[in-house]
Amino acid sequence: MGETMIAPPMPEEQPSDSFLSRAIGMFISPGRTFESIARRPDFLAPLITLTVASYILIEAMLEKVGAGRIIRQSIEMSGKASQMTPEQIDQTVQKVATFTAISMRIGGVLGVPIFLLIIAAVGLFVVNVIFGASANFKTCFSVVCYANMVLIVSVVLGLVMVLLGDVEQFNVENFLPTTVGFFLNPRETSKPLYVIASSFDIFHVWFIILTSLGLSAATGKKVGTVAILLTYLGVWVLLVLAHAGWAAMMG
Repeated sequence: MGETMIAPPMPEEQPSDSFLSRAIGMFISPGRTFESIARRPDFLAPLITLTVASYILIEAMLEKVGAGRIIRQSIEMSGKASQMTPEQIDQTVQKVATFTAISMRIGGVLGVPIFLLIIAAVGLFVVNVIFGASANFKTCFSVVCYANMVLIVSVVLGLVMVLLGDVEQFNVENFLPTTVGFFLNPRETSKPLYVIASSFDIFHVWFIILTSLGLSAATGKKVGTVAILLTYLGVWVLLVLAHAGWAAMMG
């Protein structure tokens, strides 16, 4: 009698992690979470969550602080207030307040996806062109969206600062105590130094580290996390220095 050949069982496909488990994984086990994302990339849920969170923070600013006060403070910090009469400042605030409120809301909705698309495009260029890997854009974009979930913590902290802080001292451009610039007086500090001190935010550094770790996973570890991280940091430093140089030129 011939022996009956029994086919080996097919390996079971690993179940896909839920959005919630992946979001939590960014804080407790990012390495394993990024491996899951690399196997089954998805970006819609984190992108919607981040956009909604950004919009809520903008609405809180407009409700508690107000577009008028934000404009007035911007004029004072730019040094233009000394060249204007109180009446001229009031007229400028009244003219620009509505436009500012609308643009802040639009920025809250469109700013997040545009920013993440740029970061993902840079990451794709870094791993594929500079380091010769073969990651695809969907995976890179998913990695960036999930890595940015750590900024939800900064949104919560921002809401606390907006709702419980002193609106007269509120600086919309630097309102979180996560940079050195938060503790400096923008009216007494040189603009280049203030830009540099305000640029290196704890949460953004965390985001870049996670993005580098995730992009490494997207390449199957063919490109190391440190190499990607150093490339991102190099680009970031150049942008900060360019911003500081522009601030110095504008006086």
